[in-house]
Amino acid sequence: MSQIIIIGNGIAGTTVARHVRKRNDQPITIISGESDYFFSRTALMYIYMGHMKYEHTKPYEDDFWKKNEIQLRRGLVERVVPAEKQIYLKNGETMKYDKLVIATGSVYQTFGWPGQNLQGVQGLFSLQDLELMERNTKSVKRAVIVGGGLIGIEMAEMLISRGIHVTFLVREKSYWNNILPAEESDMINRHIRAHHVDLRLNTELQEIRGNDKGRVDAVVTKSGEVIPCEFVGLTAGVKPNIEFLRTSGIPLNRGVLVNQFLETPIADIYAAGDCAEFIEPKPAHPKIEQLWYTGRMQGEALARVLTGERQAYDRGIWFNSAKFFDIEYQTYGVVPNVPRDGEEHLWWEHPDGQHGIRIVFRKDNRIVIGFNLMGIRYRQNVCQRWIKESRTIDYVLQNLGEANCDPEFFMQYESHIIAEYNRRYPAQNLLLQVQRGLHFIVR
Repeated sequence: MSQIIIIGNGIAGTTVARHVRKRNDQPITIISGESDYFFSRTALMYIYMGHMKYEHTKPYEDDFWKKNEIQLRRGLVERVVPAEKQIYLKNGETMKYDKLVIATGSVYQTFGWPGQNLQGVQGLFSLQDLELMERNTKSVKRAVIVGGGLIGIEMAEMLISRGIHVTFLVREKSYWNNILPAEESDMINRHIRAHHVDLRLNTELQEIRGNDKGRVDAVVTKSGEVIPCEFVGLTAGVKPNIEFLRTSGIPLNRGVLVNQFLETPIADIYAAGDCAEFIEPKPAHPKIEQLWYTGRMQGEALARVLTGERQAYDRGIWFNSAKFFDIEYQTYGVVPNVPRDGEEHLWWEHPDGQHGIRIVFRKDNRIVIGFNLMGIRYRQNVCQRWIKESRTIDYVLQNLGEANCDPEFFMQYESHIIAEYNRRYPAQNLLLQVQRGLHFIVR
């Protein structure tokens, strides 16, 4: 029976292994240079903040892998030679494969900034990055974070939790405004500052300066301002972790090039997760999907392909979630940061500035195509069903309570957004028909 080797034990690689095992008894080996066992990468920040221990982040008991006859190997792959169907590890070992899955995830980006290799300067993606951050922030009083994405705000929350003063440099005029519409982005700007983070918008890094011991002691912005600090977090995005494949002959661009079946152009070599780049992505879909849930979905799809069910990967209706300090964010469907032709955006924000709902619908047929929820929880299956069933804005607003899944005693805001809709469209005069948790007509 053919041997499957999986490089990488993150969400994509381990999902491939688990779902292949559910289908047959092929020998499976997972190789990882990061950790002995799969862990939840999204929980790294909570380890640093003291909310969890590392062992709490492992979804499976350590003997799960042995019971399921999935071999785990700790080691770094140095190169792959497809002509030999062989991989070479840095410790000198070699391994033969029949089918090879590349699921090596991402690494954080650097852009050649002067001083980026000083002690006390780092990004955050891997378990080793977290361990380094523990050492680098010991006794630190001031930190600077460079880059305004999701990892940047997570790192800010981590540092603030230890009483470290944070200056947050964001190149754009508003936080994450390449993804969030202006109102949501401005809400997060205010929220970041409310947590005593020194948020600097329209600010770019020029260089990082060090002391005579080789440790960072300041950053200089492009405007010439010198900001003293003892730690610098580099959070200006991530990139596929594929440098070890440069000499392999496997077609690469930003990531490992794959088709919709997650197959590379070389026979018996596949890729999934953050490191995979679609040669021909579906319309409006990115070439590289660097999300936890898409890694899992790609792993499930590739397991089907590896076991003979050659079915194209389809992530379905887009969704994502994140947390900006205390504000939870959910998005479903299509919500561009700037309204496109033919779209209407209905936005409502509570006066407290921490709760908001955006519903995007088409002007011509009034069909809803997307939701943004800020500080409010809606059921994923309900939002996605409404989008899939092409429900109109009138139907969705009248039934909003069906989607709300906030705890019982939380405020409900559905009537507020309907009031906003009626103010903009007085002829409609809609009423809420379904309350949270109560699937009956209330009028």
